[in-house]
Parts: sequence; C-alpha cells; structure tokens
Amino acid sequence: MSFKHFINDPEKLVNDALEALTYANPTLQYLHAEKAIVTTAHDSSTNVSIISGGGAGHEPAHAAYVGRNMLSAAVSGSIFASPSVSQIYNTIDHVGGKPGTLLIVKNYTGDVFNYSLAASKASAAGVPTEFIVVADDVSVGRAKGGKVGRRGLAGTILVHKITSAYAASSRAPSLEAVRKLAQEVADNLVTAAASLDRVHVPGRRKHAADFLEEDELELGMGIHNEPGLRKISPLPDLYILVGDMLKMLLDLTDTDRAYVDFSATEGDGVALMINNLGGTSVLELGAVAAEVYRQLGSSYGIAPVRSYVGTYMTSLNGPGFSITLLRASQQMLDFLDVEVECAGWSPASLPPTNRSKHALSRENRIIAKAPRADGVSSEFKYVELFHKALRNACSKVIAAEPTITEYDTQVGDGDCGTTLRRGAEAVSSYIANTPPTATDPLTDLVRIASVVENTMDGTSGAITAIYVNSLAASLRSISTSCAPPPFDARVWSSAATAALKTLQSVTPARPGDRTLMDALTPFVETLAKTLSVGDAAAAARLGANRTMGMQAKLGRSVYVEASAYDRVPDPGAIGLAELFEGLAQAL
Repeated sequence: MSFKHFINDPEKLVNDALEALTYANPTLQYLHAEKAIVTTAHDSSTNVSIISGGGAGHEPAHAAYVGRNMLSAAVSGSIFASPSVSQIYNTIDHVGGKPGTLLIVKNYTGDVFNYSLAASKASAAGVPTEFIVVADDVSVGRAKGGKVGRRGLAGTILVHKITSAYAASSRAPSLEAVRKLAQEVADNLVTAAASLDRVHVPGRRKHAADFLEEDELELGMGIHNEPGLRKISPLPDLYILVGDMLKMLLDLTDTDRAYVDFSATEGDGVALMINNLGGTSVLELGAVAAEVYRQLGSSYGIAPVRSYVGTYMTSLNGPGFSITLLRASQQMLDFLDVEVECAGWSPASLPPTNRSKHALSRENRIIAKAPRADGVSSEFKYVELFHKALRNACSKVIAAEPTITEYDTQVGDGDCGTTLRRGAEAVSSYIANTPPTATDPLTDLVRIASVVENTMDGTSGAITAIYVNSLAASLRSISTSCAPPPFDARVWSSAATAALKTLQSVTPARPGDRTLMDALTPFVETLAKTLSVGDAAAAARLGANRTMGMQAKLGRSVYVEASAYDRVPDPGAIGLAELFEGLAQAL
C-alpha cells in the first residue's frame, strides 16, 4: 500500500476532481454545494431522470457516468461516505421533472437511508421519485448478509448503462417501466472481487491494520476497505484464484451464493465485466481477462456476448479486480450498445465471429511460417552437435534470468532477463520439436531467426534478431561458394564477423558504451583470431564484467543515477556471456 498522495486534503481532493469533469465535457455542470455533477444533455420535461452517487473514492463512479444517454446527475459524498439527504434532494430538484426520477443506489446503509429519504421528500414535493438498490456482491452470502443483504459493487455500472439508455430513448418510457427494467438488471447481476491490499485514504493516519501481509490477498474485499470473505496465504496462482471466484459466481450447488442461474439462458446472453479496483496495471488486468475468458469457456461453457475490461468502479488505488456477470436479455444488450457521451464508459468488445482461426499457438505459427533454406542439403553431420550446443546455451541463459533481471532492475527497466529467457525457451522448444535428421544448421538458423523475431521484444530482442538473421544470411552466402560448406569454426567465424559488421551498420553501440556489444564484439573478434569458442567465450565474459562501473552512453541506462553503474554490470552483456559459455561447454 502507498501512503503517499499528491493531495492530502480529502475535501479539496473530491471537489477538484469533480470540477475537473466539467473542463473535459461542456455539457456538464458542477453544483458545488451539492457536490453534484449534472448534464444539460438530458431533457427532464420528456424523459425520466436517472441519478446515482455515493461516497467518493470509486472514480470513475459515479460522476464520470453523467452525460448523454447516461446518468442525468451524480451526487458525491466525502471519501467512502454517503452524500447527505439535502445534497441528494437538491440535485433531484435540479434535474427532476414531470416524468419522474429514478435513484440507483449501491447497497450500503448510509446510501440506502439517505437516498430513500430524499426520494420520499421529492415525491412529497411533487417530483415522482423511485429508487432501487443494487446488491451484486456474492462474497457476502445469504447467511452472512442477513437483513442487510449483499453489497453493491461494479455491477452497478451495468445498471446505470442499461437503465439510462432506456430512460433517454425516444419511446420516453414511464418511471415505473424504467424502475422495472433497472430492477430486472440488478436481479441478474453477480460480482466477486479480490485484492492484494487495502487502501489508504488521503488525510488519515497510518495504521498497521490498514494493509495485508506481503504474501496475502483478500477474496471478497469490499470497496471501502471492508473485510472480504477470507484471506488467502500464500498468494495463489491466478488460475486458482479466478477458478475460486467463478465458482462463487456460478456454482448452483452453493445455496448460500447461488443468486443467478446462468446454466440455461433460454435466448439470453452473458455480459462480462472485468473491473480494475484502481491499482492494477492495464497489462495485468489483461492477463486476468484472458484467464477469465478461458475458464468461462472450458469449465462452464459460457461465451460472453459482451465483454467490458477496464476501470469502472474503484476503491481509490486498490490493487485488485472484480468479475461481474450479467444474464442479459436482448433488450438489455440493445441498451448496452447505445452510444453515450461520458468520461467513464468504455464500450464493449463484441464476440469474435471465428475464434478458431486464432487458435494456432504462437510457437506453431512461428515454425509453420519459418522458411526452409532452399537448395541446401539436409545431410550434415553437424546438426546434432549444433542442437546440443544451443540447448546448453539456452539453459545457461534461462538459469541466469533472475540475476540478469536483478541487474536490469537497477540500471534499466527490468525486462532484459525475461526477454532473454523468453527467447531461450522458444529456441529450446524449437530444438526439442525438430529432429536432427529433418534439418541442417543453416535451415535451423533461418528458423531460429524467425523464433527470435516473434518471441523477443525490446532493444535486446531487436539486436538479437538482426544479428541472427545476418548470421544466417552470411552462412547462406558461404554455402553458395562451397556446397555443402564445412560447418567448422572457420566458417562460423567468417559468418559471425560478417554479421557483426551488419549489426554495427544499424547501431552506434560499440565496446565501451555499456551494452551487449561489450560481450559480442570480443567474442567475435577472438573467435576470428583463435578459432576457439572457449577462448571467445572467455573474452566475452571479460568484456561483460568490465562494464561494471562503466558509464552508459546508449539506452535507458543513460538516465540512471551514476552510482548504479558501480553496483552491477550491463545486463545484456552478462546474458550474452552466459550464452557463449553455454556454447563453449557443449563444443
């Protein structure tokens, strides 16, 4: 958990954030006294007004959902605190009209009390007002929920979307019709959440109880730091966690939590929302989404017809996510698809028309597309030794990944080790699936170049791909003058020297710049002089070690604090040194 904030005055923080919405959308107005955002795009004389809200800290909910075809207004309290009755009532008075107003409320005691009282006051004053309560959290089962019931979570946003689009439609439905559809959506929602930690509210003191242990997560955590269903330690694999969450959502044999039956939709579809609780990276949220999609299909036979992946309802900067499923009628899906103008809504991705065409694995695509070296004989005695050397070299790189990653974390962006390991694993996989009798060194190299291009990204991936492709091109050139060529040290040295010249033509990096060239160049030059892979590997290791304390002149390392250079050598150079030593050990 981070206890640091740019603004530590919670009231100023909330007011400024609400005001900022009006700068981006000219149809929005900020009612400062009410802490309410309202839209001028809604015609309350003809259509039912939709208002939601609650405590701040859940952004973009709810104020960022105000706009055309979405909420007419949203009222905010302080962080994690319900707005007052007067705030809500005055907002109803501002946007409500003769057709009536519907209040959509998450199931938290303060929200329910204050919104229901405001609704009663508004109705008594001549503005027809109804309210519904959304309670989609399945982690709070029937037994634990008791009279209070389940909490309201991210599924509330789907109620906003469908109900608001319906209320704003040209058919101008009645308040009762709008309320009925909103209730139907709420009744068909289930949500489960998990978080790696609780959150710190700006302006509050730090307490030890405000966070989880390093190896803990909380399953079923609420969006106000409320305890969840249970703590889990050690941290489970994502596959296990998602499996547990989907079981909570879909297991009909769990009588405490079986709220919606998705097993027989009878023409309905399933809409999926994967919500970022605020502090999960977009990258990690994407991986969560992939795991959810896979398990929905493989374990439950569910293929969502609408998928929403993004930040819809947060708990400040909570490092977690929630999964919401909606059993959606065609009417609900139609209103989900209505275009809106508001800052918070991200449209759905529609189901692919033919997923099977994308099912071929990455590795199989690489090998299937890799060209064969036309005209080159496959009857070479060198293939088995070539494969042995590559296997050993890749194993060395894979084993060294934690050390390389540690180095790169200090002087780079931390991805060098994983990039090299990914390439090494892919090459190892290629070798394991390619019998020596079915190929030759040149064909192998051409295919390996393709493997490297498709599995290694970043600067190290690009440089490696350029060099391996150039090495293959050089060997091909040699084969045209000496067919079949003797794949001995002299041939490899000649090809390696030519490939180095090609690489030097596209990068300014040279020995002394603190890059992988500090290992590659001495390897190639020593091999040319001695024709000994062992001597060349020793020269590469020496060059890599000498980068310790060397000032970087290229790459992200240029921006690193100078003292870091004295602590670790260049990660890319160390990775190449490991590779070359692996080759030498096997030859």
